[in-house]
Amino acid sequence: MAMSPSRPPGATSDAPATAPPLPGAPVEPHIAPLLPTEHPADVPGLIPVERRPGKALYKTLLPGVMQVPADLVLAMGRKSSLWPMTFGLACCAIEMIATYMAHYDLDRFGIVPWPSPRQSDVMIVAGTVTKKMAPAVKLLYEQMPNPKWVISMGACATNGGPYTRYDRVLQGVDKIIPVDVYVPGCPPRPEALIDALISLQEKIMEDRKVLGA
Repeated sequence: MAMSPSRPPGATSDAPATAPPLPGAPVEPHIAPLLPTEHPADVPGLIPVERRPGKALYKTLLPGVMQVPADLVLAMGRKSSLWPMTFGLACCAIEMIATYMAHYDLDRFGIVPWPSPRQSDVMIVAGTVTKKMAPAVKLLYEQMPNPKWVISMGACATNGGPYTRYDRVLQGVDKIIPVDVYVPGCPPRPEALIDALISLQEKIMEDRKVLGA
């Protein structure tokens, strides 16, 4: 009859002694944590906490509500409701008027032309700016509420165009008012102006933290 080997003196178990895990250490779900048994009252405080993803109160009360920064909402409203002021200075204004027609349908971008500077937020400088016209353009810009943006449409508004040699022509409208988007061409096509308006919408979204809420 086979007999098991005798245990050494002082041994109480065949399993090797294992150190208990540190509190808060990750524990495999299928392995029970090793807890000390010499102090049973301390066992509840040493059990690892189960990770449960939290849920905000407003998501519980109002499911489906999306949380976004206020400046993002305001910038999206601004870019989707641009009101360009309707005035033209030279032949580029004909292309600007063609852009407003139904064939290009600027209403799909939320762009609505407006005849007054008091409610407009976009100025499209379409044409040659002479030094006689410059004070009027500057006055219209100052009458527009903030935030406001300027598009320089065509070579004449950007740097004088073919009339840059004449002293009575302003060498770019950015000499008197700040310009956000430049549109090259003489004259630029309506597609170029639409691309400038889309670029302005992207710029509004990028500058939302600079402008503030």
